[in-house]
Amino acid sequence: MHDLVVLRNRIIPASKAEIPAITNLNLYGKGIFSTIAIYNGEPFLFQKHWSRLRNNAEKVGLDLSEFDERELLELLVGLVEANKVSIGKCRITFFDESVGRVWNGADTDLKVGLLIQSTDLAPQRQHISINRSPFPINSQSPLSGVKSCNYLENLLAAESAQADGFDEAIRINERGIATSACMANVFWTKDGELFTPGLKTGCLAGTTREFILGTREVKEVE
Repeated sequence: MHDLVVLRNRIIPASKAEIPAITNLNLYGKGIFSTIAIYNGEPFLFQKHWSRLRNNAEKVGLDLSEFDERELLELLVGLVEANKVSIGKCRITFFDESVGRVWNGADTDLKVGLLIQSTDLAPQRQHISINRSPFPINSQSPLSGVKSCNYLENLLAAESAQADGFDEAIRINERGIATSACMANVFWTKDGELFTPGLKTGCLAGTTREFILGTREVKEVE
């Protein structure tokens, strides 16, 4: 990760970024995030990421009304410039800094925090090995299709694949239909046609997935 981050609308050293220990983020992973590719210092598909962040925030009960798309983009670009990122990626995270009824027995006012981090892109590989993950996806889960900060299932699935000697794994839903990789959307070709899982499978509505669907003829498998 790079030296500077955005926390609560300010660019500060990552070493000084502090979040209170007792929050719904730390206790339960209540938050959402999106990772944006940076090419030549410019965020890729920012508006699509912002649209998904707002959609996911509504699903998990985070109020983003105090955050403005233009101001968020300015913060993101400011961090990219401060960290001198030409080719890399940024993660935007909105999280619940409040402490609710489950922990302390009383409601507290919702307080939404913002964290933006940047880092270099991982080296691209020409070939990867994949297997079938033993961790299924529940398409009926309230978090189905949400990129939440509670990403433990994805992490366990990825670590399981790596422990078995594979780079990635395909996760299957409760109906036996392929949904995604552990950390990415998937596409495949058959008889010259391009396919990808449909959203009803429980897969994430990835921004790059949406971009490809808008530029190519793709058949969605439900």
